[in-house]
Amino acid sequence: MVDLSAYKAKSGTLVPVWTLEIQTVPDDTDRILDAVMEVHPLSFGRYRRNASISAIGKETAQPEPGSTTTTHVDGFEPGRTETYPMVELKISIERDMAILEKVMDAIIHVHHYEEPVIYLREDWASRAAYNPNSDNPNRWWNNGRGLPNRID
Repeated sequence: MVDLSAYKAKSGTLVPVWTLEIQTVPDDTDRILDAVMEVHPLSFGRYRRNASISAIGKETAQPEPGSTTTTHVDGFEPGRTETYPMVELKISIERDMAILEKVMDAIIHVHHYEEPVIYLREDWASRAAYNPNSDNPNRWWNNGRGLPNRID
């Protein structure tokens, strides 16, 4: 991976992070985020509990004999395809092993699957040259449109 620690632009810097991409059922995103928040603030700049949640898609699998599905779902045939609604929940944390271990433990403890699908990537996240009073005409407080409508 390229080292971007020397990157400096008028707009800000880049910092090394780990991105966790967690596949989960749509209704469990808040439960997972709440559990992570008990061990990490999920900060991004001057904001906490930062995450992105994809639109609802599908996950599919073929449970093998001895899997939890074949153990707990009466009449389920091993090898049969099952498909369920799924979202991808993305969070980022600083690259610190102790923090990663706490966050992973929190996620796995509250996740609905015994074998959650979680991808870990080394990424670089932007940190803006923060100015809450900027007169940049593209900022939401200057552009005449304001913030988008909240959905929650």
